[in-house]
Amino acid sequence: MSQITTLSQVMEKAESMSRNHRDMNIKTSDISFDNLETVKIGSESHSLKPIAQQSIANRLGIPIQYLRRCPADIQALNLNHWIKREKNEELFFRFDRDDVRAIFTPRYIPTDNLEVLRKLESMNYHLDTRVQCRLDDEFMSLSIPDDMKTFSIYRERITPGISVSNSEVGLASLSIAAFLLRLICTNGMISRTEVNASYRHVSGKLISSLPGVFLSVSEELGRKKEQVRISLESKVVNPESTLESFNKQFMLNRIEKEAVAWAAPMEYGFAMFNIIGIYTRAAQYKALPAESSFRLEKVGGTILGMVK
Repeated sequence: MSQITTLSQVMEKAESMSRNHRDMNIKTSDISFDNLETVKIGSESHSLKPIAQQSIANRLGIPIQYLRRCPADIQALNLNHWIKREKNEELFFRFDRDDVRAIFTPRYIPTDNLEVLRKLESMNYHLDTRVQCRLDDEFMSLSIPDDMKTFSIYRERITPGISVSNSEVGLASLSIAAFLLRLICTNGMISRTEVNASYRHVSGKLISSLPGVFLSVSEELGRKKEQVRISLESKVVNPESTLESFNKQFMLNRIEKEAVAWAAPMEYGFAMFNIIGIYTRAAQYKALPAESSFRLEKVGGTILGMVK
């Protein structure tokens, strides 16, 4: 669930979470597996966090769902067979204490959350700047409302702003997009824009490009006002079937669908704006991981971009 907080508090949390993080390039010849949950580097055993399990399975071309159904000895057999055929001489390991949180090729250039936050501070976003944030071990979503640009349409007060998201463990690239905050309930939506920018973690130019992209996204925000008006005027005959259709279109997982069902009674109505509101309200469901909250806000923003 997102929280209204300050940039300073987010930086403190990110700094605390990163205190025991470290990275190492590991020789592939030194890597072996006891099972999907335990990797050996030489003679030392390390636990693999779920994202690390997913990343090594993807790297070795083994379906993760198949591996998770296998008994431990078959998991080890598969992983040890394919790690011997890995073409890279080294793999890049990200650790949290002694646990492995993600595994990449040596081409991966980490962009850590704290690095992004410090860049924002250097761009004159002061430490007391009000932000809306979700931050966990796997994903960060940070939205910065621009209160000076708040507008009203049909009694709805909307504040636009900028959204930054990042994953230190490979769930998503660093991305920047327009953001719209509905003030009555602090629902937020990540709105698709022509200058929406996303960067893979294989370039050293990620952080240096932030100021220019922020400016471009800010200039686009003015166009979103008209889309909000159209969504308020666009009628929906059957909200239930519309939600079911969007759930399928955006391939929501079980907990995301559960969040949508939780949000529906609070935002129910017969305008497309209500449908959008259900998805952005669903992003506040307490059981959601940060990435799923962000995804639901993005679904709301994508639907907004579809109205004409």
